[in-house]
Amino acid sequence: MVKPSTVIGIDIGGTALKIGQFLADGACVNQTTLPTPQPPHPQAMVELIAAAIEQLDPKPNHRAIGVGTPGPTDPSGRIALIGINLLGWREVPLADLLEAKLGLPTFVANDANCAGLGESWLGAGRNFQNLILLTLGTGVGGAIILNNQLFTGSYGAAGELGLITIDADGDPCNSGNNGSLEQHLSVQAIKRKTQKTPTELAKLAASGDKTALAFWEQYGKDLGAGLASLIYVLTPEAILIGGGISASAEFFLPSTKKEIEKRVVGISRMESQLLTAELGNQAGMVGAAKLAWENLQTATSRLGEATASPNKSNPTKVGWVKPPLHPTKVIQQK
Repeated sequence: MVKPSTVIGIDIGGTALKIGQFLADGACVNQTTLPTPQPPHPQAMVELIAAAIEQLDPKPNHRAIGVGTPGPTDPSGRIALIGINLLGWREVPLADLLEAKLGLPTFVANDANCAGLGESWLGAGRNFQNLILLTLGTGVGGAIILNNQLFTGSYGAAGELGLITIDADGDPCNSGNNGSLEQHLSVQAIKRKTQKTPTELAKLAASGDKTALAFWEQYGKDLGAGLASLIYVLTPEAILIGGGISASAEFFLPSTKKEIEKRVVGISRMESQLLTAELGNQAGMVGAAKLAWENLQTATSRLGEATASPNKSNPTKVGWVKPPLHPTKVIQQK
């Protein structure tokens, strides 16, 4: 009996690697979590990934690899330009390194974009064509899905939703901005304002602590103010809130919803839904698998077209051909 084809989805984090093997319908056949090599040298990362994949699928039937990295990638989805929390990662040709080691087509994207793909495919966004995901954690990341396609813009860098400004004279951001959404909503921002962690504040709020409850209400208002700007630009069907801080959503989403209703005219928000993400810390790995499936299908289609209409002066070899792809099907900016 012939086994169905699979792909490998990988989520690279500063402390852990999540690696899974996925069928085309999103079913996870096998998965593992491993500590990130320290120091996280790219070649050590490649060796660890290769060994893990061999253990997951010793009789390989996987056809491609998708990788989410904690930082921006180049528009072609091959180079990790910066690895946030990965010391020394600058312009790492990750796709080339993995392809050279494993001989499989490899696609690389920002981890927040992968999370957006994952939620759109199998999570809270699966019933919507147009949505945004905002991840609230150590930083504030985001992803934009338009017509079921990941939007990354002309340079592959669109979707940095946490860097929009909500206070022109606010705290400085590592991006060079001031008063960004991230400086109001991240774990660091919460600690700076309260000297407490989100978990501690959630426990206090659950016990009825008025100060904690007031903090979360204001937090929700700040989130709503930021989302209002995004809604006016994108009018999404759904807004998904993920990341570790979303575990406290019961304390801040009600005020977020009120703030959106106050700031956004009805025609721009219509039946837009505000939801918490469903896949948790698996979203990046799931989305990386979706990244692999989508790009593999696109590449196979192009290869089939080229084989059906061969150019005698430049014959196409039947096999893997590196196309100039964006991280997935991408809507270009005009």
